[in-house]
Amino acid sequence: MMPVFALNEFLQHVSLRTGIRYSETVGQMSGSMELGPYSETRIDDDDVKIVGRTLYTYFGSVVKKFSPNSVYQSIYGNAITKGEGLKNVDITREVLNFLAKKVGDSLYWNMWNAVRNADGTKTKDLFNGFDTITTTEMSGQNAGISVENGNLLQLDEAIDSTNAVDILKTIWRKADPMLQREKCKLFVAPSILDAYNDDYKATTGAIAYNTQFKQTFVEGSENRCEIVALANKANSPYIHLTTKQNMLVGVNQKGEEETVAVEKHEAFVLQFIMTAFFGCQFETISKERLLVTALHNGE
Repeated sequence: MMPVFALNEFLQHVSLRTGIRYSETVGQMSGSMELGPYSETRIDDDDVKIVGRTLYTYFGSVVKKFSPNSVYQSIYGNAITKGEGLKNVDITREVLNFLAKKVGDSLYWNMWNAVRNADGTKTKDLFNGFDTITTTEMSGQNAGISVENGNLLQLDEAIDSTNAVDILKTIWRKADPMLQREKCKLFVAPSILDAYNDDYKATTGAIAYNTQFKQTFVEGSENRCEIVALANKANSPYIHLTTKQNMLVGVNQKGEEETVAVEKHEAFVLQFIMTAFFGCQFETISKERLLVTALHNGE
């Protein structure tokens, strides 16, 4: 569970799905049903459609060697220097916790830009991040994310401290009315939030309701559009406006395939072994739940 805990900054803004091994079909229903004046013959023949998407969790592994004796003469020294006892000394447990957190940190930093590569060796190769999924959905003749579909906005100017407020307000106002009814997350790079704060301060000055420098919601959204600035989105070419429920992070945490173990196959060296499932996906890319803004020149 430690790698998942290390993702807490990100997970508070998305939906965590547990118990997923390899894949789970998710999606959104579309259709309508209305009452009309009484009729014994009128039948609504319009089908209810379910547009399915697949949340893949990929099986990953890592083996890390560590020699407790390498720190024997340090402040972490321990009297047990060989045998199975190496697996139970204090420094071994501390290193295990440290490494498990590092696994979570690596997942965090690759959450947007990871690209699945089965032959790779790093976290960036384990799964497809949200930006990667976005780019894929924008490509091809039948692109799922497009201006025509109402879920893509193309910016023709860079965001800076002179226009950030107007641009973020424009993004909110371009969103589908159904999306505007929801509590939304606007995922941006920290530099964009800095620009928004600077622009907001310069624009509003010392008016009565401007009581703090840090703004956490887009002006005019009635606190329905929260600005979420994450360090791992610093180099993203997109801004994502969506709901917490639509951003899915899949793990297992329940199956026998997932393992965290300390093994000793050599006289003085331990192996930290971890296997786990991980992946992410949008529940739907329909305009009612998602608006992607492509930054000018991929800024």
